[in-house]
Amino acid sequence: CRVSRVSTWSRLWANKWARRALTAVMLLVLFLGLRTWQQRTLVHGTAPSLSASALSGDYLVLGIGTKPTLVYFWASWCGICRLKEGAMESIARDHKVISVALTSGDDAEVRRYLASRGLKLPVINDPDGKISNQWGVRATPTSFIVDTRNRIRFHEVGYTTEWGLRFRLWLAGL
Repeated sequence: CRVSRVSTWSRLWANKWARRALTAVMLLVLFLGLRTWQQRTLVHGTAPSLSASALSGDYLVLGIGTKPTLVYFWASWCGICRLKEGAMESIARDHKVISVALTSGDDAEVRRYLASRGLKLPVINDPDGKISNQWGVRATPTSFIVDTRNRIRFHEVGYTTEWGLRFRLWLAGL
């Protein structure tokens, strides 16, 4: 019986398409496991309160509103965050965005970084990570889509496309 199982697996593995399918399934399981592990600490349900002075001087408040909000945690030292800067700027022109600079230095350092990159995002500085800890953020970039009733509808750790975020914002607004 053991010999027949080994030969069945050998024949299956010898088939090019079966080998590709098994490899795809293994990669998918690995990807989903990694994604679950990355998101294990993120908050769910009702969004934690978030209200603070932005570096621009405006007072930003996350709360019940007429449109969903993108809450975006990033860091000046994060390479992936740099890749998403343009997308975040574009989304901020059409949607409410509150960005939180995680452990990126004091206010002056973050302002210099924003100026050097030509960014005009509304930014709350979180130099000691207190806000990030309330949200369960352990890695950057991390995005939350909060609906009009202050519920977290979507969250993502790592790179997310602009269109993926726009689609989630649209869904949260339904």
